[in-house]
Amino acid sequence: MHVVLLYQSLLGIYGDRGNATVLIKRLAWRGYDPVLSVVEPGDPLPTDGDVYLLGGGEDAAQISAVKALKADGTIYRAVERGAAVFAVCAGYQILGNSFTVGDNDTVTAGLGLLDVTTTRGPRRAVGELLGHWIGHDGEDQWLTGFENHGGYTRLGPDARPVTRVEVGVGNCGDGTDGAQQGNVIAIYPHGPALARNPALADHVLELALKTELPKLDRPEVTELRRQRIAAAR
Repeated sequence: MHVVLLYQSLLGIYGDRGNATVLIKRLAWRGYDPVLSVVEPGDPLPTDGDVYLLGGGEDAAQISAVKALKADGTIYRAVERGAAVFAVCAGYQILGNSFTVGDNDTVTAGLGLLDVTTTRGPRRAVGELLGHWIGHDGEDQWLTGFENHGGYTRLGPDARPVTRVEVGVGNCGDGTDGAQQGNVIAIYPHGPALARNPALADHVLELALKTELPKLDRPEVTELRRQRIAAAR
């Protein structure tokens, strides 16, 4: 399994590198020998990645990241061959059709891998987010994280929300958070998100592997979830 972490100098300011650490660890616990590649702008993206990860960043970083990813082109081919993509916050926004930046709300074209658009919201969303995620097995599970975003995202007909929000703003205060379209998944919360939500981490891996993973019993992960759910509620 090859996990690719994209552009930490641009999209790594909120600790979202931890999402890569979680995926690597959960693979290793199951006997896999995973490889992690950290790619910076100007470096070619590995063409054999199984999972590509994007994190949070500021306005200028978003624009730079979009330009670099479009110029490289690998992420489009990766999605076409069935690789999984998981993105958080700014990474979520740049996967969409467009997003606005700056005081003048300049519209910037995104990567178009998710049918979503992002514009400036009426107030910044800051705080714990708690919602319901319907896993691939149909089980209703809590999803937790910390959101911090000024953009509000609205989904088009080709994308579906990841979470039904109980606490927090999420996409745009409409009771949802995140978007999923095929093997591309994106949400707003940090945390890192996959440390707080191990079932979602496994879902991303299973999309890439195209097989179901055996369950893991990690008491420390269960306790972390208990604490963070209690804090949000």
